[in-house]
Amino acid sequence: MTQDLHAPLRDDVRMLGEMLGRTLRDQQGEALFETVERIRQVAVAARTEGAVDMARLKTLLEPLDEQQLLDVARAFSQFLNLANLAEQQHRVRLRRQRQRYAADAGESENLGQVVRRLLDAGHSVERLRDTLGSLSVELVLTAHPTEVSRRTLIRKYDQMATQLAALARTDLGEDELRRCRDDLQRSILSAWCTDEIRRERPTPVDEAKWGFVTLEQSLWQALPAFLRELDEVAGDLLGGPLPLAVTPIRFASWMGGDRDGNPNVTATVTREVLRLARWMAADLYLRDIDDLLADFAMHEASPALRAVTGEGPEPYRVLLRQLREKLRNTRSHMEALVNGEEPPPGEIITCRDDLLAPLMLIDASLRDCNMATLADGTLRDTLRRLHCFGICLLKLDVRQESSRHAATLDAMTRYLGLGSYLEWDETQRQDFLKRELSGRRPLVDARFFDSPECTDDVREVLDTCAVIAGESPESLGAYVISMATSPSDVLAVMLLQRQAGVTHFMRVVPLFETLSDLDGGPDTLRALLAMDWYREQVRDGQEIMIGYSDSAKDAGFLSAAWAQYRAQEQLAAVCAEFGIPLTLFHGRGGSISRGGAPTRMALLSQPPGAIAGRIRVTEQGEVIRFKYGLPQVAIHNLEQYVAATLEATLTPPPAATPAWREEMHRLTDTSVRAYREVVRDTPELVTYLRTVTPEQELTRLALGSRPARRKTDGGLASLRAIPWVFAWTQMRLMLPAWLGTGVALEEALAEPERARQLQAMQRDWPFFQGVLDMLEMVLAKADVAVASYYEERLTDEPALRQLGSELRARLLATVSALQRITGHQDLLANNDVMRWSIKVRNPYTDPLHLLQAELMGRLRDQPEADARLESALMVTITGIAAGMRNTG
Repeated sequence: MTQDLHAPLRDDVRMLGEMLGRTLRDQQGEALFETVERIRQVAVAARTEGAVDMARLKTLLEPLDEQQLLDVARAFSQFLNLANLAEQQHRVRLRRQRQRYAADAGESENLGQVVRRLLDAGHSVERLRDTLGSLSVELVLTAHPTEVSRRTLIRKYDQMATQLAALARTDLGEDELRRCRDDLQRSILSAWCTDEIRRERPTPVDEAKWGFVTLEQSLWQALPAFLRELDEVAGDLLGGPLPLAVTPIRFASWMGGDRDGNPNVTATVTREVLRLARWMAADLYLRDIDDLLADFAMHEASPALRAVTGEGPEPYRVLLRQLREKLRNTRSHMEALVNGEEPPPGEIITCRDDLLAPLMLIDASLRDCNMATLADGTLRDTLRRLHCFGICLLKLDVRQESSRHAATLDAMTRYLGLGSYLEWDETQRQDFLKRELSGRRPLVDARFFDSPECTDDVREVLDTCAVIAGESPESLGAYVISMATSPSDVLAVMLLQRQAGVTHFMRVVPLFETLSDLDGGPDTLRALLAMDWYREQVRDGQEIMIGYSDSAKDAGFLSAAWAQYRAQEQLAAVCAEFGIPLTLFHGRGGSISRGGAPTRMALLSQPPGAIAGRIRVTEQGEVIRFKYGLPQVAIHNLEQYVAATLEATLTPPPAATPAWREEMHRLTDTSVRAYREVVRDTPELVTYLRTVTPEQELTRLALGSRPARRKTDGGLASLRAIPWVFAWTQMRLMLPAWLGTGVALEEALAEPERARQLQAMQRDWPFFQGVLDMLEMVLAKADVAVASYYEERLTDEPALRQLGSELRARLLATVSALQRITGHQDLLANNDVMRWSIKVRNPYTDPLHLLQAELMGRLRDQPEADARLESALMVTITGIAAGMRNTG
C-alpha cells in the first residue's frame, strides 16, 4: 500500500531528472552529462552500500577545471530543487487522496476527521461551533535570511509546478500530455539558463514585496478556498456554515518592520512598506470587483440597495463601479505617496468598512431577491478576504531591541535634567514610567530633537513611533520587544508611543528569548498585571512571544524546549489568575533547533492551557515558499493549523506528572552543562566553526537584508542564531539540534529506573514524544562521513581534528541513545515519506558537499581566485540548502 502510494512521486522525480539530463546534453554537451551521470551513479552506489564514499567521489571531481566544477555544482543543485518541486506536488496529490478516501489519522488528518473525533469524544455541537467561531490563528510572515533561491527562479519553479500538476490529470489526450511535457522541458531549460545566485542583497522593501507576491499568487486564492472547506465541515457536522465574519486564520508580517539588529529597516522603510501593502490590497480587491462587475448585471434589487443606487437597470453594477473608482483612487494615492509625490484628488478607501458596508448591502439584496446562490459565490470569497486581510493586506509588526528604547528614554531624562535612566534600578524605572504614563503631558517637547542628546539612534526610535502614530490601527499588529527582561521594557514602549501621539497603542509584546528570560518571564508578567493601569490596557488580551532561536543557541535544544514548555505553563497560569486572555506568539524557524516541527506535532505537544483558541506563529524564510507557495499546499497547511489549534483547545494534552518534571529537570541540567561545555568553554569551537563550515562564506551570499552578526567585531555570542544553524547544517553535523541532548539521554539510560521513566514519557507525554520525533528527524539528516570530509579537507590542526572527532562521537552516541528509547532500528522508521525523501536526495547532496569543501579550500588559498569558483561555492550553498530543506 505504501509503495503504491508514493510511486507517483518516484515517477515524477525520475522524469524530472531525465528532463534535466536532456537539458545538460543540449546545453553543455555530452561530456558534462556523462561526468554528472558518472558522479551520480557513484554516489547512488555508495549510498546503496550503506554510506557516502567521499574518496571515490573525490577522484571524479579532482580533474575538473573551474567551469566544469561550476557546471557540476549547478546540475546537482538544480536536481534538488526539482526534487523539492516533485515532493510538493506529491503532497497536493496525497491531500486529494485523503479527502477522497478518508485516510487514517496522522499528521495529515483533516479538519472533518478532527471534528468527528471531537464529537465522538462527547463535545457538543454548540461548543465546537463556538470554539471554531472564536478561534484566532495568526501566521506572521518574516524575512529571515533562509530563503536562498532568487525570486526569478521561484517564479520558474511555480510555473513548473503548474505543468507538473497538469501531467497528473487523467482527462488529457496524448497530444495534450506531450505539449505539457514539452512545456515542462522548456521551463527546466529556462531555469538552467538562469543564474541561481542572488548577486545583490535584497532591501527590506524587496523582502516585503516578496511577501506580497506569496500572498497575491497563493494565499489570496487559498484563504477563501479553505474557508469554503470549513463551511462544508460545519454544514455537514455542526448544523450549518459558520457566520461570514468568522475568520480563524489571519496574517501579519515582519517584512519592513523588524528592525532588531537590522540598520536597513528604518522609519522611512516601514512607512513605504505600509503604503505598498495598501497599494497591493487595492489592486487585488480591484480584480475581485472587476469579476463581480462582469457577473452582477441583474436588475432585481432590494429597496435598501435601490435607496443607494436609484432606479437604474443594473443597480449592483452602479454600486460596484463606485467601489472600483475608489479602489483605483486608492491605488493611485498610495503610488504617489511611495514616489514622494502629491496624491491626486479623489475619494479613497480609508478603512475596511468603506468596502465592507457596500458589499454587505449587495449580499443582503441578493439574498432578499432569492439569489443567495450568487451571494455564496465570488462575492462570499471577496467578503472572506476582506475579513481576513482588511484593506492593508498584512498587519505589520514592529520589532526593536529593548536597549534601544532604554537608550532613548535615557536621552530624554538627561535632557530634562532628571538623571540617567540607564543608571536607575528597575524600581526607579518603573516608578518613573508609571508616573509619566498616568499623566497627560508629553515627556519632551519639539526642542529635544535639536538637542545633543537626540542622537541618530534616538531619533530613529522616535521616528518609528511617529510612523505608528500616523498610520491606521488597521495596518498595524504588535510591537515586539526583543531581549525583554523586565516590566520596564514593556512600559517604556508604551510611554514612547504616547510621546509620539499614538491614540490607539500597538499591543506591546515582550519577547522572552534566552534561558534566563524564559525563566523570568512569568514574574515579569505578574508584575505588569499587578498594575491597575496596565491591566486595564490589556483587558482584551495579553500577548507574549516565546523565542526559540536564541534560547536554543544559549542552552541547547533540549534545555530550551523544556524552558519554553515551563514558561508557557506559568504564563498561562498568571493570566488565568488575573482573568486576562493569553496569546502566545511562537517565534519558530524552519530548523529543528529553532522550533521547526510538523504543525500538528508542534501544537499538540504544548502544555495544557497554552493554546486556548489563540496562537501566533512566525513562518520564516524558505518555509513560506514550501508551505504557502502553491494554493493547494497552502490550503492543507491552513487546515492543519486550524484543526490542530481546535484539538489542542478542546482536548489539551495531559499535564506533566511530578515524576516527568523531575526527570526533565535532571535531563536538562545535564544537557545544558554538556552543551555549554562545548559552546562556551571550548575555545577551539569558534575556530572549528569558521574553519570547517562555510560560516564565513555565508556572509558573501546575499540571503537577506539583515547582517549575519549583531556586532561586526563580536565572537560566537554575536553570531545570529540563523547563520549559526545554517552553517552546521551545510556540513551535516547539525550540532545545534542535538549537542548536550545525547549526553543527557545516555546518562539517564544508564540507570534502569530512569530508563523506564524515559520509555513512559515517550509513550504517554506528547511534549516528550515531540522532542524525540524532532530529534530523530534532524539526526536522520546528519552524516558523520560528510562532516569528517570537511575537516579532512580544510584543516590539519590537531586540536581542531581532535574536537571534530569528539563531536562526531557525541553525535553517534546521541543516535544510539535515541534508538534505545524509541526502539527504532532505523531512524524515521515510522515516517516513510521523510525517510525516502532523505534517501533520494543524498546522492545529489553528497557531491555538493565534496565540492563545497574543495571550493572553500581553494578560495581560502587563493586571494585572487577565479570568479567561477566563487559562483560555484555559492551554488553549493544554495543546492545543499535545497537538499536539506529546513536550513535555518
